Amino acid sequence: MGGIVGVIPSRWGSTRFPGKSLADISGKPMIQWVVERVVQAKKLDTVIVATDDQRIAECVQSLKIPDVQVAMTRPDHPSGTDRIAEAVQALECDAVINVQGDEPLIDPNLIDELAEVIASSDWDMATAATAIEDEAQITDPSVVKALFNRHGQALYFSRSTIPHIREPKGISTAGIYWRHIGIYAYRRDFLLELVSEPPCTLENLEKLEQLRALDMGCRMKVIKTQDFGIGVDTPEDIAKAEALLNQIK
Repeated sequence: MGGIVGVIPSRWGSTRFPGKSLADISGKPMIQWVVERVVQAKKLDTVIVATDDQRIAECVQSLKIPDVQVAMTRPDHPSGTDRIAEAVQALECDAVINVQGDEPLIDPNLIDELAEVIASSDWDMATAATAIEDEAQITDPSVVKALFNRHGQALYFSRSTIPHIREPKGISTAGIYWRHIGIYAYRRDFLLELVSEPPCTLENLEKLEQLRALDMGCRMKVIKTQDFGIGVDTPEDIAKAEALLNQIK
C-alpha cells in the first residue's frame, strides 16, 4: 500500500474521560463523528482506527464504511504517536496523518492541506495553528503557542507566552500569537525514527512531544488555518461539541 494513510488513535483508558471514544454526541458515538469527518478528506488512500479496546473496534467495524480499517494495538503505548507508529509499521505507505480521536469537528479540508504538504519531500512533518483572538489564551499554559518562520517552518512550541513583547505599549497582539492544533502529518520513515528516540529535555520540561521532533532537526511545516473545532477532553465538553455541531448542520 502506497500513498497517504489517515490514522485515528483511539484508546479506552483516557485519564480524564475513560471510554470517551464511545461517548454519545447528538446520537452517535464520538469515534463515528471523527471517522465520518476524516473519510470526507479526498487525499487519503485509506483510514485506520488504531485502538487497544475491542469495544471501540466493534463500533468502528459496525459502521461498515469503505476504506476504514481497524488496527488492534498494545494498551501500554505512552502516546497516540506510538500507537499510530505500531499501526503503520507493517504498511508500505509514504506518509501518515494523525487525526486525534477526540476531534468530532475536524475539518476534512485541513487534512487535505496537510496531505498536500507531506506528499512533497520538502518536509518531515506538518501540523497546523490558528490565530489566537482571545487574549486570555495567550497566558494560558493549556494553550500551546506555535512559532514559525516566514516559510511556515516550525521554530518552537511552548506553553509559555511567546514571543515576549518587551515594549507592549501600542503593540497589537493580532496575528502575533498562534495556537497549535494537535493534528500531524509525518513522512512514514520519520515517524518510525521519531518513536525510536527517547524524549528530549525540552519535551520533558514542556510536556510537548513535538519538541522531540524539533530537537532531532525535523523540518516541520505549520499550516495556518481558521478553525480548529473542539477537542473533547472531559464529559463537560460534550455539550460544547453538540452546540457546535448544531451550528454547522
